[in-house]
Amino acid sequence: MNPTRVIVLYGGKSTEHEVSVHSAQTVCRILAAQPEKYQIYPVFISKQGYWFLQKTCSEQTPQDVPVTPVLQPDAVLRAVDGSFSIMADVVFPVVHGTNCEDGTLQGFLETLQIPYVGCGVLTSALGMDKELTKLLAHEVGIAVVPYQKVSRGVAYDKQALTQWAQERLPVFVKPVRLGSSVGVTRVTRTEQLQSAIETALQFDTDVLIEQGVDHAREIFCGVYGDGQTVKTSACGELRTVAGEFFDYNAKYIVQGGCETQVPAYIPARTAESMRQDTAKLFTALQGRGLARVDFLMDKNGQYYMSEINTLPGMSETSLFPQLFEASGENYAEILDRLIQIAKEVHAQKAVLTTSR
Repeated sequence: MNPTRVIVLYGGKSTEHEVSVHSAQTVCRILAAQPEKYQIYPVFISKQGYWFLQKTCSEQTPQDVPVTPVLQPDAVLRAVDGSFSIMADVVFPVVHGTNCEDGTLQGFLETLQIPYVGCGVLTSALGMDKELTKLLAHEVGIAVVPYQKVSRGVAYDKQALTQWAQERLPVFVKPVRLGSSVGVTRVTRTEQLQSAIETALQFDTDVLIEQGVDHAREIFCGVYGDGQTVKTSACGELRTVAGEFFDYNAKYIVQGGCETQVPAYIPARTAESMRQDTAKLFTALQGRGLARVDFLMDKNGQYYMSEINTLPGMSETSLFPQLFEASGENYAEILDRLIQIAKEVHAQKAVLTTSR
């Protein structure tokens, strides 16, 4: 059998561009180590949105070849100078954040009519929107923390919001549709509130002000599946040692800025409940592919769904592979299954009629 031709996409017009490249290096390495199964095309997307074929996954280099996506029976990518074209069997997006994880890229890949790894357009868009995810989680019986919403250009009662926040300090102000804790501020005094809102509005048109969880522990659970069969991982915990909360600096900048504990030291009954809620939310969102659900747990053991990441970090040091390896699963085999799910989902759509 011929190896499966896989375009691995990474980078992108996103605040999480660098995180994406780091994740993709692991995916490319694991797939490329199996030449009998996969032929890899590493494709870097610049912060300006241009695509480049690379020899090896990295940040942009002078040797990269400009390519452009095309919709043709015999090609998915074509060199900008027309010197060559590439056909692929599946696209593996290893991308995060705005323009990448939010349904934008997924819709484009649907237009290209090629199988792609990960959740579809609707699931990706809903999962990227923290408020819509909370509304859906609440609908299926998963607890979420109280919050308020502020939108750019929409008037709101600043005095009432300040009073609401005062009764719940600390509160967290965050962009509605962003990841990796970009633009997030922990507010401990109401005098900080407006500045925090302005910071978050630099990254998104909508902002959430969330009630803080007393002595919060951040617990995570991975999930993947095809909609019929869904597998959840062991739960893990991240503790920051470089700041007041698990922000971008603690995650990616400060070496040793956070500590990972997988599996998390939480009661077995709580872990099982979180795994069930992870599967429940993934299914409610019509997830196909992979995701990671993040929870906040207070000092009494009560937990709340925080958010879902429909394209979580995928490097060896990322939570998603660690969570499943702690569950006894092989990461390379998970990547195999994700590629297979992509093909299956595409095949199901391909038989649908477009005429009447």
